[in-house]
Amino acid sequence: RIVIITGANSGVGRAAAMQFAAEGHTVIMACRSRERAEPVRREIVEATGNPAVSLMEVDMSSRDSIRTFAAEFQSRHPRVDVLIHNAAYLSHGDTWRLGPDGIEIAFATNVAGPFLLTHLLLDSLQRSKDPRILHAGSNIIKHFFNPKTEFDLTTLRSEPEDRRPTSVYHRYRRSKMALLMLTFIMARKLEPRGITVNCLEINGARMSPETLAKMTWPYRMIGRIQNLFFRPPEYMAENYVQITTSDRFRGVTGCNFNDKREAMKPGSSNGTTATQQLRNVFGRDFYPELADDRATQEAVWEACIEAAGPFTSNRHNLEDHDDTES
Repeated sequence: RIVIITGANSGVGRAAAMQFAAEGHTVIMACRSRERAEPVRREIVEATGNPAVSLMEVDMSSRDSIRTFAAEFQSRHPRVDVLIHNAAYLSHGDTWRLGPDGIEIAFATNVAGPFLLTHLLLDSLQRSKDPRILHAGSNIIKHFFNPKTEFDLTTLRSEPEDRRPTSVYHRYRRSKMALLMLTFIMARKLEPRGITVNCLEINGARMSPETLAKMTWPYRMIGRIQNLFFRPPEYMAENYVQITTSDRFRGVTGCNFNDKREAMKPGSSNGTTATQQLRNVFGRDFYPELADDRATQEAVWEACIEAAGPFTSNRHNLEDHDDTES
């Protein structure tokens, strides 16, 4: 298989690149910094003996960078079999800021970027006999089991002026909920083309020393404590490999998987018992039912279209397929 993994220079993405390479697949590490990623690429090649591990630069918050990456990839490779949107923006203690295209940077990197890259690679995906897309989700979306937690798309280009500035965690959980919604709507639109789209809800992975070093000191201390309880990144990386290569998941689409590779179900936050509420928040079986709301999904879809800018081709425009309920 030909496998693209964004953000493959650290964490789960790095571990996944190592596992795919060890199994003999062609791996494209799609990373923002060549300087940081090249030593990782060399390490993977040396450890696995697989020379078919290449590095391509891409900034998932930048439309121009994504378009350049897609064009270069298509000039080098005949198809893509597995596309894993692993890269994510979460800078602990960061202030609100825009990406290079004027979109709030977490949404640009975590949602709009994957939307655009998938669109640009549709031709390459359709050349595969078993094309699979996987989004890296997060259990931070469990905050939306609280009905008071707001999902607001009106502040993607400007910080709200009439209330307390939103925290980095608010922006991150908004982006990860939007990514899950994007998973569901994209799965419906791409199913007629034989492309599966799923999400894996990551419930914490041990952070690398490089990641910890980039944090301000209070968050670095918290991260070190969390690392005592989190599983190593290889655990989630194995889920990446299984969901995107195993026959068990062939043709399976539109699912949000937990770390046991079980399809999660929507859970209500209203009218439930205290026991059920605890299961919603601390268990592995449910995701907030907000993710299934069609009107909100459409709002996310429209936000992605606006953020992506003019498409370079209309041939496989994702809008071509009407996925409205009959």
